[in-house]
Amino acid sequence: MPLVTLTLPAGRPAASVSAVLDAVHASLVAAGVPADDRFQRVLELPPERLRIDPRYPDAGSPRGADFLLIEILWSVGRSVKIKRALLADLMARLRDVQVDTEQVMVVFQETAWENWAFAGGRQIHA
Repeated sequence: MPLVTLTLPAGRPAASVSAVLDAVHASLVAAGVPADDRFQRVLELPPERLRIDPRYPDAGSPRGADFLLIEILWSVGRSVKIKRALLADLMARLRDVQVDTEQVMVVFQETAWENWAFAGGRQIHA
């Protein structure tokens, strides 16, 4: 079960945020995540609460008001090959919805299966 957190500067139109979330989910599904396994949250922060370096370490253009941080927390076990394929697919989908991918940072976080309790405190994978 991936848990996706999208962090961005406040003020982006709701339709744009929804398009980004849809792109992330479609890329996860293409990488093998079940289609109904969708858990996403959005954190919109005022400028004084979000500090980002404009270029570190290799941004092709300065980061700014269109910056997106996509964090994907999922179970351990996906290879670098799968992550690279997901990133390529995601960047293509984001470009399709007019997102400048130089403004996008993606972080994968992995946790063991026994660290998930999906409902009622039940650890179905422990």
